[in-house]
Amino acid sequence: MLLDTASLYFRAYFGVPDSVKAPDGTPVNAVRGLLDFIDRLVKDHRPDHLVACMDADWRPHWRVELIPSYKAHRVAEERPAGPDEEEVPDTLSPQVPVIESVLDALGIARVGVPGYEADDVIGTYTARATGPVDIVTGDRDLYQLVDDARGVRVLYPVKGVGTLNLVDEAALREKYGVDGSGYADLALLRGDPSDGLPGVPGIGEKTAAKLLAEFGDLAGIRAAVDDPKAKLTPSQRKRLTEAGPYLEVAPKVVRVAGDVPLPGTGTALPRGPRDPGALDALAARWGLGGSLQRLLTTLTV
Repeated sequence: MLLDTASLYFRAYFGVPDSVKAPDGTPVNAVRGLLDFIDRLVKDHRPDHLVACMDADWRPHWRVELIPSYKAHRVAEERPAGPDEEEVPDTLSPQVPVIESVLDALGIARVGVPGYEADDVIGTYTARATGPVDIVTGDRDLYQLVDDARGVRVLYPVKGVGTLNLVDEAALREKYGVDGSGYADLALLRGDPSDGLPGVPGIGEKTAAKLLAEFGDLAGIRAAVDDPKAKLTPSQRKRLTEAGPYLEVAPKVVRVAGDVPLPGTGTALPRGPRDPGALDALAARWGLGGSLQRLLTTLTV
């Protein structure tokens, strides 16, 4: 089981009231919410291996070089407030080091690789896996890894992690008209404002799915643009031609890496805490209470 950790603690932060605080009054809603998430996932799915995949670099330079708009709006959102703007306190960022320390003390593998996003770490573990893989994420980008033949599926949280959409190839075909291998091509054609990907103007999700059904993949679509006999409307041919430079680089940006240099971290699900003393200290300092105790009990079963 591979956790898109930031996606999950972000959901926990907004799903658990900020009235959940440490003894000193510091909010720990993301910390406790994530522990509750992991507890439920382990109870329900009993993975043999569990990795909390991290964003060592949420906007890698090599992706920005190819598409400068990649996540650019998120950089703007992080700028300091101006003189006429209200500064909104950031109560999530201070919780991230606490999450990392708790995971380490528990002995849950936590892996981030410099120069790569968590998606790339997940992609590489998935590529190397010799058995079934469950990817837990609220990010549709990882649908591209779904592969029924290899037992790779996405568990997409709908409400907490008590309600999860199981995304396999049948679910993708029903909703998007593509399978896992076609999802990245669909995403780069339609674009994604949340990631700063422009897509091909005038080519929405449905049109992209029809083009992929007709021509197989992005390479097939691009070959059709140069084939006067191919069944493309004049406007589609024009738009795809004009988007040529974008389509040249977009696959490398949109497709998750499968060759990240992973550390030799053990990934087996722990049966007890790696560092009980450190965990006790963290539990007392941050008031982790029942959330931590429930997870410890689940791990020992």
